[in-house]
Amino acid sequence: MILSIESSCDDSSIAITRVEDAKLLYHKKISQELIHSKYGGVVPELAARLHATALPKILEEAKGYFEDLKAIAVTNEPGLSVTLVEGVTMAKALGLSLKLPVLPINHLLGHIYSLFIEDEVIFPIDVLLVSGGHTQVLHVEGYDKVEILATTLDDSFGESFDKVSKMLGFGYPGGPAIQECASKGDDRAMAYTVPLSNSPKIAFSYSGLKNQVRLSILEQESLSEQAKADISASFQRVAVEHLMQKLKKIYKNKDVKNFGVVGGASANLHLRSKLEQFCKEKKSTLHVAQLKYCSDNAAMIGRCAIDALEMYKLC
Repeated sequence: MILSIESSCDDSSIAITRVEDAKLLYHKKISQELIHSKYGGVVPELAARLHATALPKILEEAKGYFEDLKAIAVTNEPGLSVTLVEGVTMAKALGLSLKLPVLPINHLLGHIYSLFIEDEVIFPIDVLLVSGGHTQVLHVEGYDKVEILATTLDDSFGESFDKVSKMLGFGYPGGPAIQECASKGDDRAMAYTVPLSNSPKIAFSYSGLKNQVRLSILEQESLSEQAKADISASFQRVAVEHLMQKLKKIYKNKDVKNFGVVGGASANLHLRSKLEQFCKEKKSTLHVAQLKYCSDNAAMIGRCAIDALEMYKLC
């Protein structure tokens, strides 16, 4: 079995995954969202202190699996340095005390493997990764064969939702709040323009759209609940349309058999609906992670670690 640890941002999580069949035997996550929401975003130093308290509590529950462990896996990049060090320190301590190898796992690669938790991997696959820190389109041939086809020039898709949410007074995290509010609004009420719509550049950008929203809020005499709903709906429509325009350019003359969407922002239902339509037109299969595995979690790190074991020839 593999014990995996995730502490890249504001979720403390540990999982136990069986190597032979990728069965998830134990998984627990303690979220810090409610604590950080009052600040409108994650406070790194506070998050690190909370990890230092939460991770040992979860580990205590997983002690019964220690005798059957083959390796320790831990997220080591990318993420907040002060929170990553909490997980890495725990992993090193466990590796030394249990005399087990420690596998460093890239957090973004972990998100790709969230598609395959308790299942066989499917490669090659093209993936849209949308989270609070990243917006990327990837072509994945295997654990160590990942090609970046497009990335963001500034803000990420998820980050833009968080910032718009803060502008509207909804707090953190912004994705669920914007989605709920948007369901009550008119998505054509605000004439926001789609970023880079006339540019041949294959890249994403959300700083301009975020500024459009800011200016439209300032123009409101009073920010009524309906105005918030209309702004949320219009922003969500344009933010997703920007993704879809660039995806259509990337795959205009390219076949794609399997397409996945991962990351915390992949839980957005409007985005999933548009991707279903896109995959139907391309005659490709859309792969999505279960909603509970879209955000940061140790289960995806453990699933990724099974392939890491093979690559490092430790199995």
